[in-house]
Amino acid sequence: MITLALSKGRIFEETLPLLRAAGIEVLEDPEKSRKLILPTNREDVRVVLVRATDVPTYVQHGGADLGVAGLDTLLEHDDHGLYRPLDLKIARCRMSVAVPAAFDYARAVRQGSRIRVATKYTQIARQHFSDKGVHVDLIKLYGSMELAPLTGLADAIVDLVSTGSTLKANHLVEVEHIMDISARLVVNQASLKLKQAPIRALLDAFSQAVSLPAGPVDDRKTP
Repeated sequence: MITLALSKGRIFEETLPLLRAAGIEVLEDPEKSRKLILPTNREDVRVVLVRATDVPTYVQHGGADLGVAGLDTLLEHDDHGLYRPLDLKIARCRMSVAVPAAFDYARAVRQGSRIRVATKYTQIARQHFSDKGVHVDLIKLYGSMELAPLTGLADAIVDLVSTGSTLKANHLVEVEHIMDISARLVVNQASLKLKQAPIRALLDAFSQAVSLPAGPVDDRKTP
């Protein structure tokens, strides 16, 4: 049995065409079913529904053989024991720094003053500002980041941005692009050894579907 961990929403919907390319059809709609384990048209493949932030944990510890997770989630997770063989080029967005329109970000970082940054992505933010030599106080939040500068909690935020419409509606502007984000396929090391043939077949099918050559399996470097 091959178990694939997915999260509901955008990643689930955008993974479906890749699964079809591998001859796999999920038989139930996660938005209508209350099941957390969904059957497919193949008796040897099933899908488990977990929170996006839990996908790497399920794969790392053997609760799933494979999973699909955003690069942002993987960089925040200690991914020891995970292979990241493929950039699936789905669920694309970007990680950016945003501030209120009236805040002089360039002046603040140029002078080396300490700024307060609200984010869910503390690892990514810490590394980004460290590389720039900017001193920051990180405030970890889980809800709407845009609220932090509006209430005076923070000077800036680090968050995912897609269209930028939410930032604009809350009078925030992007001032720095940190990285592009997309969903990646992750594989459990033990599963790769014990179920090499079926997992390799899935990797090849996914790779062809995203127009990428099936590269080496152990590629943990960020493209």
